[in-house]
Amino acid sequence: MKASPDKLNFNDTEKAFAYKNDIQLKRAHWLFQLMQFGWIVKLGSLVTPLLIKFKFPVKGLIKKTIFSQFVGGEKLSETTPVVKMLQDHDVDVILDYGVEGGEYEDSKYDRETEEFIKVITFAGKQPNAPFISIKVTGLVSSILLNKLNISNPGNGNYPESIWQKIDALESSEKTNWDKLISRVDLICKAAEINGIGVMIDAEESWIQDPIDLIADLMMEKYNKSKFTVFNTIQLYRSDRLSFLKSSIAEAQQLNYKPAYKLVRGAYMEKERKRAIALNYPSPIQINKSQTDEAYNEAINYCYSIESPVCIVIASHNEESTIIAANYGEVDSNKNVEIHFSQLYGMSDNLTFNLAAKGFKVSKYLPFGPVEEVIPYLMRRAQENSSISGQTTRELYLLKKELSRRAN
Repeated sequence: MKASPDKLNFNDTEKAFAYKNDIQLKRAHWLFQLMQFGWIVKLGSLVTPLLIKFKFPVKGLIKKTIFSQFVGGEKLSETTPVVKMLQDHDVDVILDYGVEGGEYEDSKYDRETEEFIKVITFAGKQPNAPFISIKVTGLVSSILLNKLNISNPGNGNYPESIWQKIDALESSEKTNWDKLISRVDLICKAAEINGIGVMIDAEESWIQDPIDLIADLMMEKYNKSKFTVFNTIQLYRSDRLSFLKSSIAEAQQLNYKPAYKLVRGAYMEKERKRAIALNYPSPIQINKSQTDEAYNEAINYCYSIESPVCIVIASHNEESTIIAANYGEVDSNKNVEIHFSQLYGMSDNLTFNLAAKGFKVSKYLPFGPVEEVIPYLMRRAQENSSISGQTTRELYLLKKELSRRAN
């Protein structure tokens, strides 16, 4: 079926929630009602990690509520029913092993590398799992990444500056850097063999520069003939649009195919608090309007260039989605491959209505033990309580579908 934005109706709740039974729908409605209350979210974000750490018997409650809403399961095998359900609705998945960064022994990082490769092997056997997602902080110490970061991100000469910092590393640090490159390379090689795309997640600005460098190095190596490695661009950062343009220019110069997941971002409050605490200019856009403008300009820019590029519109924003969908229909630039994605448990009105119109669309599907994915779950709760209108929108759509079914 040819993708078409004609009569795209993101208010069609019958399509959006066809995969949920009445009990699941009511449970989602109750959960989003709770997330309307910022104080509940803040309290939960503080208390929940402590309850888990000290082994209070709350895992069962978490699994039945926020975990089941936003996570595919505790084990990779447990995602199979969700993956199959999404396949039945022509929706792909981006599998995400929900490991978060930490300071660990090398053996832990090596085990995580092996887990990512297992996810790639699993994805390669699924008809609707074209991508996996990885976090570099799951493969190396954040302290090392921070040491290699540039004080002024986006100043246009980051590769030389980072290479200088790499050259200045102590012997043990240089060894850890080399091990990181080897781990990421093993993951990307496995992805190439299995025909899977690897999306390297964006993280906090104070560790992002070396992550960008790794993404560029891997794209240069593995994106010669197809799109295997994707960098992630957080456009709530004021320097990211210029970075995207310079990254594409570098790919053109070195003759490889750049690929990007475009997001608005997930660390806004954390970034602003740190900038205030350490007395440096915040890297975040002044307001949401500027973030939206940068995001939409990024879409427009990718369609304006004449060399191959692949973009994943990872967004819950209807305006951005429609802009990209219109480009997909017009197909004014056949060099551009486009894919849409939303988080599992959110914006089903976008996902399933895009799929019904023939667009390539996926759900970002994390999995992992409850204690491992708690940071991810807390970000989802905070996101829904802080994004203007997000919870209100979700509740409106859920109420509409409950009402439709009742009649």
